[in-house]
Amino acid sequence: MRKKSVLALLLAGCLAGLSLAGCSSKENSSDGPDSGNSSPEGKTKLKAIIVKHSLTKDVGEMKWLTDLEEKANVDIEWQQISADWDQKKSALFASGEIPDLLFNATSNSDFVQFNGLFEDLGPLIDQGAPNIQKMFSEHPELKTLATQIDGKLYGTPRYKGIWPGSTASMFINKTWLNNLGLQVPTTWDELEAVLIAFRDGDPNQNGDKTDEIPMDFNPIGWDFTPKLLLGSLGLPLSNGASDGYFTEGAQVKNFYVDERFKTLMQFLQKLYSQNLINKEAVTQDYSKFQSVARGSGATAKVGFTWGWETGDRFGNELKDQYITLPQLKHHADSTDELYWSDDYYYQNYGSNAVSVSASSKNKEAAIRFIDAFYEPVVSLQVLFGGMNDTDKGMKDNGDGTYEVLPPADASLDPGSWKWTNSFADNGPMYIADALKDKLTLGSDMQNVLKEKAVYDELLNKADQKTNVYPQNFMKYSTEDTNTLAMNQANINNITDQKWANWLTTKVDIEKEWAAYVASVNSSGLEQNLQIRQKAYEEYLSTLK
Repeated sequence: MRKKSVLALLLAGCLAGLSLAGCSSKENSSDGPDSGNSSPEGKTKLKAIIVKHSLTKDVGEMKWLTDLEEKANVDIEWQQISADWDQKKSALFASGEIPDLLFNATSNSDFVQFNGLFEDLGPLIDQGAPNIQKMFSEHPELKTLATQIDGKLYGTPRYKGIWPGSTASMFINKTWLNNLGLQVPTTWDELEAVLIAFRDGDPNQNGDKTDEIPMDFNPIGWDFTPKLLLGSLGLPLSNGASDGYFTEGAQVKNFYVDERFKTLMQFLQKLYSQNLINKEAVTQDYSKFQSVARGSGATAKVGFTWGWETGDRFGNELKDQYITLPQLKHHADSTDELYWSDDYYYQNYGSNAVSVSASSKNKEAAIRFIDAFYEPVVSLQVLFGGMNDTDKGMKDNGDGTYEVLPPADASLDPGSWKWTNSFADNGPMYIADALKDKLTLGSDMQNVLKEKAVYDELLNKADQKTNVYPQNFMKYSTEDTNTLAMNQANINNITDQKWANWLTTKVDIEKEWAAYVASVNSSGLEQNLQIRQKAYEEYLSTLK
């Protein structure tokens, strides 16, 4: 999904007098027993913020985490944030008073904007973080990912390596196709015909021809959207295509000004005008997007859509009605190369899992606690939940193998259980490659890998040095970061409004296209492409 613009951070100076209650570090503290920063048991007391998923329970209820604190000899005072962190952190960071530890709370732009606020973790890792050292030794690209343009490391990375190479799958209701005697579509033309049949034919067979939604999606800039159909036109998306950026032939481009995006919008406008697309697709939030697809009992409401996995998208009662649809051809006689979004970096590599305050008096204890997360078996629990009778997230089979357990709460699907019961994807972790063959994934992830296998052939042909955009590996100077943020805000104001207008009206897109492209380019896109091209080429120079 589109990351919220960092423009707000540029305005943080006016909020310098503000801070979040309970976040500031103690002014007089050290690792010494008489510092007033030790618990009665002799543990080092640290303050931490964690930005967590809205589903995630109180982290204090996670036994694996309290056990980890005990092992690291620390006593953590947690502040937990589940919403509006981008707005809250501007005030907090501008205040200059931040907690010792920040989990899933920082971005590269923060290190640029708030220079001096965060500790360079490089020396601390060298001195007292053997698990992170081992991770860097086995995957040196993770150190490259974590290292900023000034050569310093302000946030530890995360690595899974067991997630699929694509974020989204394309789903169609096979039960509806069967009910109407239809074949699985293979082209945009065939898809349009199927959607018309879904609209008119009462495919869920409940006697109401008005309650079906032929097509549904999230707003275009997000993950689960028709932007994936750009791959039908030979456009190689990758790593979430944040704000429309991609690489083609080692050139950084943006699909919002690409002729192929015009072709896509003309198709979507045609579908919308025929009442084939959910009228709320432009405005609905993710929770509404999910709930609509889960239908009503055994009655499905959505025919064609995008999502992560059938259980996650449609719920346990409806998931078996849907199949994964391979990438569609534009027309039967099209000769365009087909692509699917290559999101392996996006799915398996993450930056800035944990940062440390430069003013913390307990940096040795902080890095000791951080490093404990990166022991591979602990990392499994960070991702999937604890191996104990309280958390019931994983099982140690006692023979060097491990398995993810089904939800202890039968009302939750495996994905929801994971996000409820653990730090999940937001945590600091290193799932070592040596564990891959020793780990039995949960039913949801087994299903994810099975469902997404239809895209493997397209993903395998992606050229990592020319057609995969490695955004999370690219670094920018202070000046470039500020320029990118200011320009992107202006660009998004145009693109977000325009695609929604084109979709929902009968305006002639062809007539508006040239003026639209000129306005986007002049709003800062050309400059942003130059800055990103430079960063991309610098990244390529690090590859062997």
